Amino acid sequence: MTTLFERLGREGGIEKAVAEFYGRVVADQQLRHHFENLDMTRLRRHQVAFLVAATGGVQRYAGEDVATVHHGLDITASDFDRVVEHLIWTLRDLGVEDGAVGEVVGALAPLREMIIAA
Repeated sequence: MTTLFERLGREGGIEKAVAEFYGRVVADQQLRHHFENLDMTRLRRHQVAFLVAATGGVQRYAGEDVATVHHGLDITASDFDRVVEHLIWTLRDLGVEDGAVGEVVGALAPLREMIIAA
């Protein structure tokens, strides 16, 4: 049985997906303000490392936890849902099978409450 990491195209596939995903997110009127003044190269690198580790790759993620990173960013439920939509469409446009897309989205569900501003 192949891992989600392998079904996403290993590290190269994840890097491509992350680049495409952030291109969509920062172009979105609703979301772009969350990414102003951020080092997007660094953010992409961290996201790739996180996804490689979270999907079964060998790389270890050593970044801060999700709640700490998103604390104080005033992310709304609508913002979170919009980001997930962009992720779904990015993965589908890159030819990722629906089952793998569902697994990625399912892995994000428990993070929702940690990311959305209280």
